[in-house]
Amino acid sequence: MPYKLTLVLTPKQAADVKYYTEQAARRAGVAEQDVALIRVVGRSIDARQRQPKVNLTLEVYADCEPQPAPVHFDYPSVAGRTEVVIVGSGPAGLFTALRLIERGYRPVILERGRDVSARKRDIARINRNGAVDPDSNYAFGEGGAGTFSDGKLFTRSKKRGDYNKALQTLVFHGATPEILYESHPHIGTDKLPRVISNIRRTILEAGGSFVFDARVTDVELHDDRVKGVWVGDTLYEGAAVVLATGHSARDIYELLHRRGVRLEAKPFAMGVRIEHPQALIDSIQYHCESRGEYLPAASYSLVSQEGGRGVYSFCMCPGGFIVPAMTDAAESVVNGMSPSGRNSVFANSGLVTEVRLADFEHLRAEWGELAGLKFQQQFERLARQQGGEHQIAPAQRVADFVAGCASGSLSRTSYIPGVVPSRLDKWMPGFIASSLRAG
Repeated sequence: MPYKLTLVLTPKQAADVKYYTEQAARRAGVAEQDVALIRVVGRSIDARQRQPKVNLTLEVYADCEPQPAPVHFDYPSVAGRTEVVIVGSGPAGLFTALRLIERGYRPVILERGRDVSARKRDIARINRNGAVDPDSNYAFGEGGAGTFSDGKLFTRSKKRGDYNKALQTLVFHGATPEILYESHPHIGTDKLPRVISNIRRTILEAGGSFVFDARVTDVELHDDRVKGVWVGDTLYEGAAVVLATGHSARDIYELLHRRGVRLEAKPFAMGVRIEHPQALIDSIQYHCESRGEYLPAASYSLVSQEGGRGVYSFCMCPGGFIVPAMTDAAESVVNGMSPSGRNSVFANSGLVTEVRLADFEHLRAEWGELAGLKFQQQFERLARQQGGEHQIAPAQRVADFVAGCASGSLSRTSYIPGVVPSRLDKWMPGFIASSLRAG
């Protein structure tokens, strides 16, 4: 068995393989020349004190120890096997396809958008304030919103399945091995398209299939069972249909509602994107003027209860940028992401508050279980009305938002389409504005 230990090091020491190998060998009681392998299995930063420390968890293998074999996945051929239709090629759809192949089923993946290469051109056009293609954008297309997103890998559900297998699967398809041991694993928006392309290649080589530009327009129901889905005049049938469409595909929820499929409204969260200079976040979190070369761009988390309503940050993107994520030109939606190096001068995160069922009760008489979707859509359309032309977004300085006054000018931003000053609290739902202000 390997010897497992944790070293508490300075950031510089943790970046020096020779140094921590020497320390680990000494702690393990093994002569350095007898160490066959030092494997990092955990890495986290403790910045609670004035001098940040790195907790480095290692496995030490001596020459006589059998070393861990590299993880490899062999996907069997499923050509000609029972088919299962998957609607959507985001993370859920792709991992469903891989699991089906492991179980001997042939996945047929329908994707309303385009493949990852074609999506790059559509996204570049959106960033230039060009037309928004409702089927190929930051949310829709191969890989879903995850392809051109941050690639943060986080779950609180660590007892519901083998999440390590998911990480290993991503590494097998091109993600960096660091995601296996970092406390906050992250792939990076610059590396994700290649990972997604490699997953598609695996699925195709095993006999699965992809159909792009295939937006589902109806479902085929028999005896209260979904037998297939329609894409225009073409019916795709299978032993089962998996909907992996993501929350942005409102038309799918509307379709299911029309066809009598039982839906249930649920609470959710809405808010804004908040951006800061990364150097400011670094100085606060690391207690220093400059983080230096051995510490990563710092992150933060806000969690607060305001009047019994939760306010919290999510999808925090250190060294990242903000992008236009709308799927409809009549709406304004933004998202945040980071490249693998997290080397932007900006940091951003979502800042949201709870939206409860009672908050959109007034819409239920007309929209029923879709009332929450309509509430969200109204907010996004109000934001679009407050913005400028095309994808230009409404914005306000944080200090002015908290003080309840207008911003005469705005700071430099990472958001390429541009921003215009707007009193956010004058048009967003009152409970959202007051909760965000208090938080």
